[in-house]
Amino acid sequence: MAETTDAGALDGEAAEDPVVICDDVHVEYRTLATGKKATPGSSAGLLSRGRSLQTVHALKGISFTAHANESIGIIGTNGSGKSTLMRTITGLTPATGGAVYAKSRPNLLGIGAALLSDLSGSRNIILGGQALGMSRQEIEEKYDDIVEFTGLRDFIDMPMRTYSSGMTARLKFGIATAKHHEILIVDEALSVGDREFRKRSEQRIRNIRESAGTVFLVSHSMRSIRDTCNRTIWIEKGVLRADGATADVVKEYEKHK
Repeated sequence: MAETTDAGALDGEAAEDPVVICDDVHVEYRTLATGKKATPGSSAGLLSRGRSLQTVHALKGISFTAHANESIGIIGTNGSGKSTLMRTITGLTPATGGAVYAKSRPNLLGIGAALLSDLSGSRNIILGGQALGMSRQEIEEKYDDIVEFTGLRDFIDMPMRTYSSGMTARLKFGIATAKHHEILIVDEALSVGDREFRKRSEQRIRNIRESAGTVFLVSHSMRSIRDTCNRTIWIEKGVLRADGATADVVKEYEKHK
């Protein structure tokens, strides 16, 4: 049975106004399953390839309320529905049952569509900032901070096609978090880079939260969840298993594993 909270004062603070409400959210989708099945007596012999449509129930009645000044960890084993939930909150994946309400448009960290591999990291900072709605002046004011934060100054004028996947992810994170977000969703971004970069990333998430932002962090790293999140939601096989103070939920999750 899920341990739930109304997202009120987990740190002893008064509850803020609701920012995101998930109300009995279900997500189902159909996928084509292919494989071999036994068909005795068929002309193809005992084994022939069959196809069928299979319904996947990815989220099964998820309900919670998120408030301002919260950093919420989303945990669960692979395939549990974490990323599906985040995509549903942003509107990228439609709910097939229930509803999601958001005070403002949630931003999913990752502006890959705006980054061009043939252009330099420097040019992509400008393009990425514009894709997030920043003015040219805002981008210029934040440019040095973004470069310093990512640790890519020696590579910033090189084409992004020469970047490793980790370098690209660091640049995306630096651009996306340079702008204030009322609702920011971070999916595994803290798993890239060295220990020093992860520390800077975690501090930036705390800064967003402290400036009245709400952050959802999807991660398999319980260390990052503990260090960054004041509240954690555990999803398993599409079902909300626990929702409460991070220390309590992570402890229960690690016992389950």
